[in-house]
Amino acid sequence: HVQLVESGGGSVQAGGSLRLSCAASALDNICLGWFRQVPGQAREGVAAVDRDGSTTYADSIKGRFAIWQDNAKNTVYLQINYLRPEDTAMYYCAADLLLMRSLDPSEYQYWGQGTQVTVS
Repeated sequence: HVQLVESGGGSVQAGGSLRLSCAASALDNICLGWFRQVPGQAREGVAAVDRDGSTTYADSIKGRFAIWQDNAKNTVYLQINYLRPEDTAMYYCAADLLLMRSLDPSEYQYWGQGTQVTVS
């Protein structure tokens, strides 16, 4: 069982930046992903990282988002730059014992409670 706690969300103006954090109970042998969801819409995968540090990004956010993990702190980060109003969503961290990173939310078993990002 993996416990995840997100933080770092907030309200920012367009063009600004945020760094989201996901504190995990353990990072050993798991893949982690960041997802976002707007009410009434499906959950969207935006970035994922696997156990060797390799990353995958959704085409819609490439060049603006960056994901990385700090194994010493058991924390995964999502840096979001050049924020746009359409980035407004609840952002979730998820983890699973996947062989390879994935942006498909159905492949993840463990989820955090989410952190809200609002861009105006």
